[in-house]
Amino acid sequence: MSLNNIIKQKSYEKIVLICRRHPITFVPHVLFALLLLTAPFGLYWLVSNSGLNSMFQTTGGYVFVVLAGSIYYLSSYLFFYTHFVTFHLDMWIVTNDRLLDMEQKSLFYRTVSEVDLYQIQDASSEVHGFFPSIFHYGNIILQTAGPVPKFLFKNVSRPDQLREQILQLSAEDKKFHDKHHDNTPPISTPPTP
Repeated sequence: MSLNNIIKQKSYEKIVLICRRHPITFVPHVLFALLLLTAPFGLYWLVSNSGLNSMFQTTGGYVFVVLAGSIYYLSSYLFFYTHFVTFHLDMWIVTNDRLLDMEQKSLFYRTVSEVDLYQIQDASSEVHGFFPSIFHYGNIILQTAGPVPKFLFKNVSRPDQLREQILQLSAEDKKFHDKHHDNTPPISTPPTP
């Protein structure tokens, strides 16, 4: 599915930024997946060095081990794939008119929120911890006057620079809306009989 179909891009709208979480934040999921994939080898080593090895020499025991191992590895791959999809499809899109928050919650569950840039009232960035300071990633919190009062960009690269870009785009959009708001003719009311 095309990104334009999801966000319903307007004719005058241009995508300025597409932000995702910093790649280093996915490393713990990779390490955990590697741990899950190597755990059966440790279990095999424990079983082969104990007296339980003869129990798996039978045909039924062998079939059980192969079936259990297959289920385990398929589950591990599905676990890793689910985390990868949610990591990759979580994104924030900033255009010259609005901001969109696309949050992939699971394989088949996504929420999309949007706010016009001129409705952004306040933006703050935060970097907490050793690794975020070293790898330059953090959170951006946007307060808005729109239907979604708070937008949170989680673990994005260079949050201070991104916050400044969003505030600059917001200021330009406010000038555009103020200019068009001032040029609108006053609404005339029909005469009362």
